[in-house]
Amino acid sequence: MAKPGLFAREAAVRLLHAVLLERRLLIDIVNGEDSLLIDLEPSERARAQSLAMTTLRNLGPIDFVLQKYLTKQTPFALLNILRVSAAEMLVDGIAAHAAVDSAVTMAKRRHKTAHLKDLANAVLRKVASEGMDIFEGLEPQELPKAFRSQMAKIVTKEEMTSIERSHQAGAPVDLSFKDIKKANAFIENSNGIMMPNGSVRLKRAGQITEMNGFLDGDWWVQDLAASIPAKCFGDLSGKKVLDLCAAPGGKTMQLASMGATVTALDISSKRLERVKQNLERTKLKANCIAADALKWKPVERFDAILLDAPCSASGTIRRHPDLPFAKENFDLGELLKLQRALLLKASNWLVPGGILIYSTCSIFSAEGEGQVQWLAKQNNDLIPQKIDPKLIGLSDYMANKDGQIRLRPDFFADLGGMDGFFVAKFTNNK
Repeated sequence: MAKPGLFAREAAVRLLHAVLLERRLLIDIVNGEDSLLIDLEPSERARAQSLAMTTLRNLGPIDFVLQKYLTKQTPFALLNILRVSAAEMLVDGIAAHAAVDSAVTMAKRRHKTAHLKDLANAVLRKVASEGMDIFEGLEPQELPKAFRSQMAKIVTKEEMTSIERSHQAGAPVDLSFKDIKKANAFIENSNGIMMPNGSVRLKRAGQITEMNGFLDGDWWVQDLAASIPAKCFGDLSGKKVLDLCAAPGGKTMQLASMGATVTALDISSKRLERVKQNLERTKLKANCIAADALKWKPVERFDAILLDAPCSASGTIRRHPDLPFAKENFDLGELLKLQRALLLKASNWLVPGGILIYSTCSIFSAEGEGQVQWLAKQNNDLIPQKIDPKLIGLSDYMANKDGQIRLRPDFFADLGGMDGFFVAKFTNNK
């Protein structure tokens, strides 16, 4: 009979291997048909994912501690076992005997590591007795050089470390509500707190589908920062609005709940099905269209367009710690080309006086400020509009000098932070 938690730990080791060696994203692994978690119970799946993510968030510091006790190059298969067990002890506070015993068992169960079980035992016992003193004095996990070089264009060295510390802390769960009264009632009867922008942040994570209001469609999961672009429109009652690149649907539901007549466009019919499911649950309406925005032609122009463009997702690392490892050698050039093509398309679909919101969940200036500068040279009819952060529940320092919203993971750090985001607003002067 397997020891309690063993299957989840072994799955976490497999997830690490897939991310670090095969450069696969966790979301693709978990949702794929070849999922490494497919045979696990729901609780074991959740634990495996959580443990893998904790290990990735702290990989640099964990490796630093382990290397103190490893004298030779360690086989990758054993190293990942050691990493997971060290994460349990140093971050999760799991009892040393349980973590060490499980690691030795995992090593024995694998042909490539069976002969190294005694090494695993010795190293992890050292980590248990001495590792915490070392670990607590270390700087947070550093981003890869490619990420740091992009971020260095708009943040200082101290701000970079602050962002990396936010990545290490992870991300709480935020909810967006259709009705502020329902939000207040939820807070009174649960573990949520009201954030300055109106999002409800959960103090403790739990099974989302079992929470008050889920089945009634009162709310949907949406990071605080992700809710900001739609808020920048102002009043949308009765307006025709296009949500470009709509999946998974958080912004679509926001726009619909604001009284807009929404067209939700996405290139992926599979992802659009999730949008439809979310709309059905929340009893909101939108016209969902699966199409390539670069080839699609609207029947009529729109009063407002939200272009939340495909991007590096560099602002979401606190929720997706696998991203820097799986996408270390990303092709930013291709993303920039796509964003520009979408911007040009969207700019031609607005009515006179219509509003365009351009946003990315990126902390790279090339995908934010750089694209605004490029667009200004291509289209003189789009007039940049300054956004007042205070009107959308943000602080003055969350807007740059040009009145664009520039959010960082370490903003509202005392409340749990937020995703990195960029938001710019334009009006059509045709």
